Amino acid sequence: MTVRRINFLYSFFCSLGFLIFRTVYRVNIEGRENLPKEGPAMILPKHQFWTDIPIVGLALWRPASYIAKQELFIYPGIRHFITSLGGVPIDRLNPVKSLDSFRYVERLLKKGDFIILYPEGTYYPRAMGRGKHRFIQRILNFQRKMKWDEENPIPFVPIGMQYVEKKFRGEVHVKIGRAIFAGGETEPIEFTKRIMHEIAKLSGLSSGEEKLEAQELA
Repeated sequence: MTVRRINFLYSFFCSLGFLIFRTVYRVNIEGRENLPKEGPAMILPKHQFWTDIPIVGLALWRPASYIAKQELFIYPGIRHFITSLGGVPIDRLNPVKSLDSFRYVERLLKKGDFIILYPEGTYYPRAMGRGKHRFIQRILNFQRKMKWDEENPIPFVPIGMQYVEKKFRGEVHVKIGRAIFAGGETEPIEFTKRIMHEIAKLSGLSSGEEKLEAQELA
């Protein structure tokens, strides 16, 4: 990765996005007090539609970097634009190809950055997908390596997204939950399930795991 986030450009498009989205949606943001005042954090939103991406940016109080699928970075011009806005490409099918991106994310965390990760991996409109634990596992391994889990563990902040259709202007409710922390012995899969449960609750949805358990009991 050679292109880095340009904070001025990021702020400009956030301001532009605010002007655009306020004409289409009434955006209601709750729980900003749950965002860390300083230091790094993993921001974990529900993924309903593509509009989640700019709206989550509006909900945060500072620039952030977004984990995004590699397919968005194929064309040089688009790749340059996305990375200058904080995009970090991850190859979901071949994680080995993403080692540079993983190292870059680790550097950002050391600098105290916000990292936005959509744990479902893709859109699940008005439903919950299963959380992908691989990237979360890598963050937990990094936290353990840095020995942050002993004194200053990384906050994992769940965010719920709810879209309410109206005749003229729809509403988007963004609910920022309390941070979840992982200790040194935390198991990644169970920790991911816990995160997904919180995201589902904040979004007013049943988690994917709950649906699977119900089907098994039926």
